Amino acid sequence: QVQFAESGGGLVQPGESLRLSCKASGFASGFAFSLYEVRWYRQVPGEARESVAQLTVSGTSVYSDSFKGRFAISRDNGKRQVYLQMNNLQSEDTAVYYCNTWPNKSWGQGTQVTVSS
Repeated sequence: QVQFAESGGGLVQPGESLRLSCKASGFASGFAFSLYEVRWYRQVPGEARESVAQLTVSGTSVYSDSFKGRFAISRDNGKRQVYLQMNNLQSEDTAVYYCNTWPNKSWGQGTQVTVSS
């Protein structure tokens, strides 16, 4: 069974940076993992989960408008890891962040990011 374990969240001040990590398990090999597009999502309490960034199998990254120029998604297939570098964080970025493949598999617990002065 495929599972995701997100980490790296925390409490930061506006303008600071965080790097989130996501460990994927349940893939037979790094090659098997590389066959999937990977995405980062976030969810604010009381709101629907929304897409933040996606990285296609061919290596193209796509970002929702709110995150362009500030966030960067990357992956290490051999380690089955997905990363999200988040720069110039703002209070509006406060949320629980999740990673997943596309199509989605089971969801992990997410990692809380709180941006506050």
